[in-house]
Amino acid sequence: MTVRFMPRRAGLLAAGASLLMLTAAQPAAAPIVPRVRTFAFDYQTTVAAAPAGTKALDLWLPVPHDDASQDVGKLKIEAPYPYEIKTGQYGNKMLHLRVSPAPAQPFSVALHCQVTRREHINPLLPTAPGRKAAAEAADPNLGRWLAPDRLVPLDDSIRVWALRVAAQAGARTDLDKARAVYNHVVSTVKYDKSGQGWGRGDIYYACDARRGNCTDFHALFIGYCRALGIPARFSIGFPLPAERGQGEVKGYHCWAEFYTKQTGWVPIDASEAAKNPDKREYFFGHHDENRVELTRGRDLTLTPRQQAEPLNYFVYPYAEADGQPFTGLSNQFRYRDATE
Repeated sequence: MTVRFMPRRAGLLAAGASLLMLTAAQPAAAPIVPRVRTFAFDYQTTVAAAPAGTKALDLWLPVPHDDASQDVGKLKIEAPYPYEIKTGQYGNKMLHLRVSPAPAQPFSVALHCQVTRREHINPLLPTAPGRKAAAEAADPNLGRWLAPDRLVPLDDSIRVWALRVAAQAGARTDLDKARAVYNHVVSTVKYDKSGQGWGRGDIYYACDARRGNCTDFHALFIGYCRALGIPARFSIGFPLPAERGQGEVKGYHCWAEFYTKQTGWVPIDASEAAKNPDKREYFFGHHDENRVELTRGRDLTLTPRQQAEPLNYFVYPYAEADGQPFTGLSNQFRYRDATE
């Protein structure tokens, strides 16, 4: 039998060629393509007649804004009095009008626009394919997202509870700590709007009652993250049903993001994960496209500044009569999906 030996250099070249062929044959990671939804959004408020003798009435409405996940166009305002659109804290946009003397009859203000909302995906999470993220502008308010809110204090009790959650999960990195907080909130808080106290985003209510709506879930998530030194921010807007069509939106929805140097801003939706356990993994690192964001942040000072205390959050219209909060507002919110 004749044994033929391949020269060493030729063997290395052949092995390299085979490795190259194997490498080339491996499929590339599938690109991340966010789902997109385009819809008309209508926001209307009717203002009741102010009390007799009221000298001035001020009205503010949140106006949807452009950001990395949504484009807002075809903005149209219907109002019987002059108004202005201002940019306030954290890039929030708002309509303001002042009527003096206050009208003796009710009046309505309507905002119409077209929104293109993209699924918000953080591609730098370890489980995401194709880990190259689009460049994101630095947030000039990063320090604010480490500070307390009026209903989300960062006292010793909150810090101890947050540290305990991270320690029990064996979390060392900021990403692991945020994941531990998310798992803790989703596992121990029930989406339940019965009784009183829910809906204010009061972290102590959420800790004690272990139930509430999206504001309560995300007060707990944001507060624990901040207590661990992880910036976390709050956003609020309106949800749309997943089924395309048209209809009325009955109430608001809020969500959160946290920041690490390795990942940038990571979207989470703890209350949706609690309502839909099969989407628990999805809502750590994603916001679906079925929503429209109106404002960001809590304890908000409006532009021009309101005379009463800062708003807990700003999603519904706000009015003042002679500097005092005026509650004579009735609202309607509608959507209509664009046809292909």
